[in-house]
Amino acid sequence: MQSNRVLYTSDVKTKVLLVCGAIAGPLFIVAWIVEGATRANYDPLRHPISSLSIGDFGWMQVANFIITGLLILAFSIGSRRALPPSGSVWGPLLVGLVGIGLIGSGIFVTDPLNGYPPGTPLMPTERTTHGILHDLFGIPVFLGLPIACFVFARLFASWGERRWAAYSALSGFAMFVAFFLARLGFRQVPGFADFAGLFQRITVIIGFAWLTLLAVYMLKDPSEIPARGRK
Repeated sequence: MQSNRVLYTSDVKTKVLLVCGAIAGPLFIVAWIVEGATRANYDPLRHPISSLSIGDFGWMQVANFIITGLLILAFSIGSRRALPPSGSVWGPLLVGLVGIGLIGSGIFVTDPLNGYPPGTPLMPTERTTHGILHDLFGIPVFLGLPIACFVFARLFASWGERRWAAYSALSGFAMFVAFFLARLGFRQVPGFADFAGLFQRITVIIGFAWLTLLAVYMLKDPSEIPARGRK
């Protein structure tokens, strides 16, 4: 009898949902790299990713948020279907909240921050409803994703997957650290403001790399995954 470690990825629907998770991260990252490199007066080291939603070409980043959010939401469903009945419920749920957060971040455009667009203050003097809602929807992305890393780390540890448990835990911890540094920068703490965008990007890359690799892991045939605790 096999342990509850085995993933259920044989049906086509589950595989399609998992593939959504595998492509979401790379799509999101490539999009804002290209946008940030081609946008006039935009400094990726200093300005947040969300600021790409502002202006005439902002619709591209808005679409990037929404499409990526839908892909991650689909992946959250697929990951729950792939896990055994005794597997984590909170892990896929938190991943789903990340998807919802990205969709909301696309619908509600951020307020200008850290001097972008040119001529705007470093800190918003007046908050808009859209800007406030954008920040609220960002909470599941920047806090929910690292917590999801910890939840899956515990699940992998229970399976005896020490490398994946360690990688997941380290990813969650690194996200919190990088996000904290980004927050210092966006709050104009001296020495951090000029690199706030970089710290935010490091946060996103760490989290989305983990999410992508998790999807690839779940797409593997169960026979290719080391089974633990066979009876």
